[in-house]
Formats: sequence, structure tokens, C-alpha cells
Amino acid sequence: MRVRLGHGPGWVAAAACSVLLATGSLSACDADRAASARTNPGHASTSPDTTDVRVLQLNLCNSGRAACYSGGDAVDLAVGLVHDHRPDVVTLNEVCRDDVTVFERTMSAAHPAAAVAAAFAPAPDRLTHRPVTCRDGEDFGDGVLVAAPRSSQAATTGNRSRSGVYPVQDAADPEERVWVCIDVATRFAACTTHAASTDAAVALSQCRHLLTSVVQGAARAGTRIPLVLGADLNLPATGSPGVEACLPGGYQHTDDGGVQDVVVSPGAELRSRTVVDMEGTTDHPGLLVDVALPRP
Repeated sequence: MRVRLGHGPGWVAAAACSVLLATGSLSACDADRAASARTNPGHASTSPDTTDVRVLQLNLCNSGRAACYSGGDAVDLAVGLVHDHRPDVVTLNEVCRDDVTVFERTMSAAHPAAAVAAAFAPAPDRLTHRPVTCRDGEDFGDGVLVAAPRSSQAATTGNRSRSGVYPVQDAADPEERVWVCIDVATRFAACTTHAASTDAAVALSQCRHLLTSVVQGAARAGTRIPLVLGADLNLPATGSPGVEACLPGGYQHTDDGGVQDVVVSPGAELRSRTVVDMEGTTDHPGLLVDVALPRP
């Protein structure tokens, strides 16, 4: 099911401040950051039966090899968004391995009372049988980060990361597509993927594999926890096939009006959606979504 939600007002201040954050001039943003905080109330649960989780989905086009590369400006802007909006989950596509380290530090600063877990999955190159690399030689792929309160079971019992390569790939593209997840103890699973970009049928197959074989397969094996997926699924918001064609029963999603989505499993509720202008630093907007998850 597709859910269209209202746009939150807080991202404008965040985007402006992120430029100053990148240059170290944080103090100049204090007033705007306070305004952003008022329009984006914290992550406290609005119900005794749910927990609120804020998700930021980003495709940063940071390999250095594509026409949309902005010399790292997309990462700088995204760092500012994380600082100002304090997402609990950040899902990243088209990034380098060291970018994930940058976001891990940023999330740790934004959530000083939380433990931050990070996972990265390099995209294999079918021709070389090695990971695709960024211009600087770092592995290229997808990443996911989660901040969990240190006092929670997620922090005390540990998290588990897992990833994989899809069995169906676009034969015309040497970059093989992958998925990566972090299972946050008994709370939820946070996942991301960047599906095939040149063949919609392959993208649909990859989406279905992730949401059935991977997610529902884990549930059958005894890991039945809510799913939060932030991803560039390369299935258009308007067109066919769309994301609805790959969603199992009871799943919901909201999108950026293009090809990025946040998907949640049955029992979770999509609360708000903001499409974030990335100011030309990448060829995708950001997607900021608040989700209410059922408590375990």
C-alpha cells in the first residue's frame, strides 16, 4: 500500500546549516537548529505500544565516476541533515566505504546517549570479480546505520548485520546489486538496497527477493521483527511496474515522487514524510520519514 504523507517544515533550516557544518561553522546555525527542533519534536513514543523511529534515505552519487558526482558536496550536505534532524536510521546508496565511517561519527555526535551500529555492502563487479571502487579506490556500495539507546536491549544484547548479492542481475550492467541489513536485537531490522537502474523487470525481481526470500525468510527462521527499508528501488512512483508490485500483503511504503522509498512491514505506521532538496549535489532528493514501530 502506498501512503502519501505531509511534508515536514524543518528541512529548510537543516539544508542551510549543513553548508556551515561542512566548514566547521556550527555556532552560526544555533538559532535555525532550535527552530528545526521545535518543528521536529523528538523521537519519544506517542503510544505505549509503539516506538517512533526517524529514517533518512539518501542516494549520494559519491563514487566519483558518475555524471551526478559533486566532489563530495552531497556527503557534506547529508552530514548537516543528520546533525539537524537526528535520524535513528540512515540508509545510504551509491557511497564509498569511508563515507559510512563519516556518517557513523556524525550519528554518534547527534545521538550522544546512543550506540551507533553501521554496516556496508560493497557492490561486486561481474567483470573483475572484485568490488566496484570509487574514484579514490575505496569500495563502492550501500550502507545502513542505526542509533539505539545504550540503555535498551538493542545496546546490551548487540546487533547483527547481514548482506547479500541478488540472484538476478542486469546482464548489461557489470555492477551487481546488493542488499544490507542491521537487525537491532529484538526491536527491528533496518535495511537498504540500490536495485538495478536500467531494467525495471530486474529491479522488481530484486525488490521481491529482498522482501520475501530475505525478510520473510528470516521471519520463518524465527527472527520476526518489524522491517524498516530505506532504498533506491528504481521503481517509479508513477509508472509500471511500481513498488506496490513487489510489496507482500500488509506492507506499506511512501516515496520521494521518484524512485526512492521507505517501506515498513505490517504493524508499523508511516507518520510523516519530507522530501529534501539536495541542492544539486546529487541526482536524488533526500527522503525523511517518521515511522511508528510496534513494541516487541
